Amino acid sequence: MDYPSRVKLVDVGPRDGLQNEKQAVPAAVKIELVHRLQAAGLTEIEVTSFVSPKWVPQMADNAEVMAGIQRKPGVRYSVLTPNMQGYEAAAKTGPDEIVVFAAASEAFSQKNINCSIAESIERFRPVTQAARAAGIHVRGAISCTVGCPYEGEIAPERVELVARLMKEIGVQHVGVADTIGVGTPRKVQRALDAALKYYDINDVSGHFHDTYGQALANTLASLEMGIWQFDASVAGLGGCPYAKGATGNVATEDVVYMLHGMGIETGIDLDLLIDAGKFISDALGRKPHSRAANALLTKRLG
Repeated sequence: MDYPSRVKLVDVGPRDGLQNEKQAVPAAVKIELVHRLQAAGLTEIEVTSFVSPKWVPQMADNAEVMAGIQRKPGVRYSVLTPNMQGYEAAAKTGPDEIVVFAAASEAFSQKNINCSIAESIERFRPVTQAARAAGIHVRGAISCTVGCPYEGEIAPERVELVARLMKEIGVQHVGVADTIGVGTPRKVQRALDAALKYYDINDVSGHFHDTYGQALANTLASLEMGIWQFDASVAGLGGCPYAKGATGNVATEDVVYMLHGMGIETGIDLDLLIDAGKFISDALGRKPHSRAANALLTKRLG
């Protein structure tokens, strides 16, 4: 099997990971987490989200967090922007990349952002145009690409539709997300194939939740196709407020452990990554949701 020799990981822990935490996480803790991730070798970090604090109170300190980061050369700092208002607030903080999102499920789109898939994409057209005119990279996230909590299984044709619409409005890269973690390797490969009809292999990434313990298998299935970019979340932080029972994103530590064991380069120092995961888990008052991290932390005590 001819796997990619190097993989790029985007750590979404500070944004996707923390957005659903019930307890307020201080801005200083979020900033320290970003600093620890970049010190561990992460070159892509999803920092925060410029959404209404009414909907996601955890991200109300977005501008403070962006201002507090000591930026490291070679690191791309991205933020989620749901609409033009969010983009205008985000642009003032100097992000390197913005993330726009749409679901491959009509029901999920309605429940999540109160509009149809087509309407959600149209809403992003001015955002994408403004960002690109300002020299800011635009990444798109396609959620619920293999399954939806309301509709059940999602056909690859739905993913193909969203990828086409995103391409039409100028989105430069798409992430294929198994938001509720129901995907299995072949289903995930079909969803990726659908996105690859409109995007180059270098502009497609995987984003897998581990609800059913399939995230690493789905990562491996993606690697087999030549996909070499993935989202992951330090300490396995996160879930989805609109997907009941969905556990966190796959833990960055687990993905790195697997990749390094396969001889695939990531540029990430696993020990420093584990320290970052322990730092944020301690701040939240719990153990990391990463098997590799917990095993290696136990081994350190030995």
